[in-house]
Amino acid sequence: MEKEFLEMIHEHKKIIYKVVSFYAHADSPFNDLYQEVVINLWKGFPAFRCDSKASTWIYRIALNSCISFFRKESKKPVHVELTWDIPDHDNNEDIAELYNLIGRLGVLERALVLLYLEEKSYQEISEITGLTVTNVATKLGRIKNKLKEMSNR
Repeated sequence: MEKEFLEMIHEHKKIIYKVVSFYAHADSPFNDLYQEVVINLWKGFPAFRCDSKASTWIYRIALNSCISFFRKESKKPVHVELTWDIPDHDNNEDIAELYNLIGRLGVLERALVLLYLEEKSYQEISEITGLTVTNVATKLGRIKNKLKEMSNR
């Protein structure tokens, strides 16, 4: 069982990295959050029945771990520092501003944006988050409007 788990973690480490990177900041370093996610994956692994794709299950556990971590840690807004390099495009400043605005969203909103940016379908986002497809669409619409409003300030 341990070997299967380690293989699955190795195969999907980019998913874990992306989710943790989206939530890590100075008060909760990347390594601590990454470890929290892997521990929760290990705890849940015996119950994983392959009803969904492994990547869907990992996204769900990783997002829930990050959200729970911050709910326990504090109720105050969290500033997220992005740790990856933004691609070299003409609109670098626009991309940096977008990620800055995303960092000011709530934890669930960031989870939805992350999955949306990963080009997950509304159905996949629904499976990962436990929200209905309609709720996913509604929340993403509201988040887009919120980001537009924030950028106009």
